[in-house]
Amino acid sequence: MIKRALFEDLKQHLTQKEMSLIVGPRQAGKTTLMRSLQTYLQEKGEPTLFLNLDIEHDRQFFASQDALVKKISLEFGTRFGYVFLDEIQRKENAGLFLKGLYDMNLSCKFIVSGSGSVELKEKIHESLSGRKRLFEMTTVTFLEFTHFKTQYRYEGHSKDFFEIDKMAGRQLLDEYLAFGGYPRVILSETFVEKQKIIDEIYQSYVEKDIATLLGVKKTDDFTRLVKLLAHQIGNFVSISELSATLGISSKTVQQYLWYLEKTCIVQKVTPYFTNPRKEITKSPLFYFKDLGLRNFSAGEFGSPREGSLGFLFENLVHTILNEQLRFTGAKIHFWRSKDGAEVDFIVANGDRIIPIEVKYKSLKKPEITRSLRSFIGKYRPADVWLVNLELNDDIQISSHTALHTITSDRMFGAPFFAVEI
Repeated sequence: MIKRALFEDLKQHLTQKEMSLIVGPRQAGKTTLMRSLQTYLQEKGEPTLFLNLDIEHDRQFFASQDALVKKISLEFGTRFGYVFLDEIQRKENAGLFLKGLYDMNLSCKFIVSGSGSVELKEKIHESLSGRKRLFEMTTVTFLEFTHFKTQYRYEGHSKDFFEIDKMAGRQLLDEYLAFGGYPRVILSETFVEKQKIIDEIYQSYVEKDIATLLGVKKTDDFTRLVKLLAHQIGNFVSISELSATLGISSKTVQQYLWYLEKTCIVQKVTPYFTNPRKEITKSPLFYFKDLGLRNFSAGEFGSPREGSLGFLFENLVHTILNEQLRFTGAKIHFWRSKDGAEVDFIVANGDRIIPIEVKYKSLKKPEITRSLRSFIGKYRPADVWLVNLELNDDIQISSHTALHTITSDRMFGAPFFAVEI
């Protein structure tokens, strides 16, 4: 069992009337998480009901709201209970179905999950406004992976582990960069097994989610686009160039990119401007939500090319930033100037900004690139972060700017805007 940090958040929400809605990519571990939550409740003596729309026997209870209410009444009687509804995206008009159940004010708490389909992210989200809290589940994070691989011996002390046992820490980083965070991939013991599973996950995604969305069985152009993006992480994405390369319209390329975002495969990053309207017209970057799926799409699963490692490390840092900043209101951008200066990430929260440079190498002393100096000179940020493989150090580089050189593992639990580093 791989412990998931989201479990504690869901436990805290069990006392709230609103529905707990868990969304995330296919096979990220949502069903396992819900089963763990059910076990926790059963051990406390609480009545539970678990229904899965992927199971033929369970589908009869989703024929109507009345059918489900009767099943709940049969199981719980007059007691308060917890109802788990898995793979809800399979239900037609799922948002209205759930809204009606909630408005009946039944004596139960609903915990609902589904793959990050367009239906779930858009229609259900809108229909359940004010009636649910959204919990976004990712594949296993690098910190969760580290705890699992070290048998939870250093849980709560991961910084000490990476600081003292640098060799073991680097091996875990390399493994995560190569295989990513899908639970079944992590739990598989051989490379052949891992490769079969990632292939199954990808084909299932294309054949079930994408073929349904596109309304056609032929998905060749879509998979070619994914492969192109896999080779372009951290680089500009030109819609016109992708259109010309794939031989499809720009409108179709934009539609496919939208689908990739909504189904939790990639995430778009826009350029940083003090004028937000300019972000819309400029070329974005895309990062993959899971490195294993990126590597599989690029034909590098398990053994990424030397030239890809820097971009994979940059992708990992982007993922960690998303985890740490999820509830802060901060936005993640990148910066490019007209004369070619560039900074990997700009974290913006109101008037405060933090530029972040990522270096896939072991620094011996802090380094400030020309691009970083250019940004500092223009925007005068109070803090600058330089993420690398080995060095942790803090220096004052001017009267108004401090440089914090850190390793990727030190980013977990980093306070960012809440407290000074």
